[in-house]
Amino acid sequence: MTELLPDNLTARDKVEATESRPGELGHPYEKLDRATRSALARATAGVSPHSIIATWMDWALHLSRSPGRQLELAERAARDVANLWVYASEMAAGNKATPPFQTRAQDHRFSAPGWQKFPFSLWQQAFLSTQDWWQAATEEMPGIAPRDAERAQFQVRQALDLVSPSNFPWSNPEIINRTFQTGGRNLIEGSAHFLEDVTHTLTQEHEPAPQGYEIGQDLAATPGKVVFRNALFELIQYSPSTKSVQAEPILFVPAWIMKYYVLDLSPENSMVRYLVDRGFTVFMISWVNPTADQADLSLEDYRLNGVMAAIDAVEKIVPGQKIHANGYCLGGTLLAIAAAVMQRDGDDRLASVTLMAAQVDFAEAGELLLFIDDSQVAFVEDLMWLQGYLDRPQMTRTFTTIRAEDLIYARAVRRYFLGEDDLPTDLTVWNNDTTRMPARMHSEYLRGLFLENRLSAGRFAVEGRVVALKDIRVPMFVVATESDHIAPWRSVYKIRLFTDGDLTFVLTNGGHNGGILSEPGHKRRHYRLGHREADALYTAPDEWLETSKLQQGSWWPAMADWLIDQSSGETKPPPMGGKRSEKDKLPDAPGRYIHQS
Repeated sequence: MTELLPDNLTARDKVEATESRPGELGHPYEKLDRATRSALARATAGVSPHSIIATWMDWALHLSRSPGRQLELAERAARDVANLWVYASEMAAGNKATPPFQTRAQDHRFSAPGWQKFPFSLWQQAFLSTQDWWQAATEEMPGIAPRDAERAQFQVRQALDLVSPSNFPWSNPEIINRTFQTGGRNLIEGSAHFLEDVTHTLTQEHEPAPQGYEIGQDLAATPGKVVFRNALFELIQYSPSTKSVQAEPILFVPAWIMKYYVLDLSPENSMVRYLVDRGFTVFMISWVNPTADQADLSLEDYRLNGVMAAIDAVEKIVPGQKIHANGYCLGGTLLAIAAAVMQRDGDDRLASVTLMAAQVDFAEAGELLLFIDDSQVAFVEDLMWLQGYLDRPQMTRTFTTIRAEDLIYARAVRRYFLGEDDLPTDLTVWNNDTTRMPARMHSEYLRGLFLENRLSAGRFAVEGRVVALKDIRVPMFVVATESDHIAPWRSVYKIRLFTDGDLTFVLTNGGHNGGILSEPGHKRRHYRLGHREADALYTAPDEWLETSKLQQGSWWPAMADWLIDQSSGETKPPPMGGKRSEKDKLPDAPGRYIHQS
């Protein structure tokens, strides 16, 4: 470094110029702080105790200055106890009584018939009454930050879920009945499952796919070739299944928080196969599973060396044709950024943009926001500092915690006390095949997009210039799902606030993944579809919901028909990988990166 300094500096100036100072990343003091914070983050599994303490201090201090609210809560507690006492008296006397408290629609912990009998019904109702009171106690108050009220409710729910009577063998009638029926064999089998899970948690060994769910044979099995590869992704081109194809190809940009084959699961529910059979040339990005050596990969690397490199590769294989780009989840967010930059810079290679369960505004990003503030992001960054990435268990823990009563405790009861093994499905096999997040990229995503919401606020810059989503003028097809807890549909709907072009919006039933996997023939599927012409006035989400027609069945045909309408007609399928020499052998899909663990 010293040889780059001006010659007119004295020797002392040169020493001072090259020395790190307190507060700078390379200074020993800063390294000591970072190492200490990293150790604390590991000890708390990346959860910030400061955020938890701040939440409850905010709640307690505002409740302390609200005597009316305190009296209201005391009255509610007395009423709940009275209702519980009346119910207990009726049940103890052998009379039929109406339970005063009801479970939430999505809570199936107390669905077994044994919970309707005394004393189990009383324990269930006591738990639900406690849940009811704390729900009321943590509602918003004047002065408390709305986010803190939501966090307090969430944390109380987590604590109560831990002590639910359904979690313990002596208070769960289903476990007691199963133990008598099997002579205790369920507990022996459950203990074996418990030891198996503990071993896996400690070793973090990658489990092979169950029989019948092999990657490349049963899942991700649509025929194709890897036609391009760099350090960040492999590009798959799928083999045509029709004599002619639409002239414009489709490029999928999946999220790198997951492996791409959620879009190419079993043959019967593969979106890729469906579009190939409808006469489209389909390309898919398969992201690398980053290691510590790739800790410095940035969000801009994923745009430039990912999305843009893929577009360049597709253009060489299908020259002279525009591209239908489709982004899923975080891949959709990145695609929206890339599309805005392309139009800003005069790059007109996109024919359309499809966004599936993807957000461009994160102000109402659902329960994931309960995990995001400055302190929490700092803890995640400290956790990533030594290992270079956010590891799979650390990321999975966040998503399972949101639905802890189902994904953690109900599963534990089935597996450890009822002795039932997990039955694999294609979706659960994919869901367990998690990936890592490079430290720099994940930090930029959490801070720039999630925490500071720069994209929709007009403060997200690419190559030194702010990105404006209003620059996107190609037709857009945007899909949201009704019960999405990662990208709530009203948050996805906000794309209508930040763009002015022709836009078709689809709202389908299901969750973040299940709603997207909505192949024709899937039972109990419905969707709503609405169209906004370019430069039309804004329609609020609830108004749109009231006026849009409910349609039964899969939304996939509507998407395929829309893509055909945006295309220029049919032509012969392009050669696989473009014009290559016979010596340039192409590996078969699904490629190599998908197998990285």
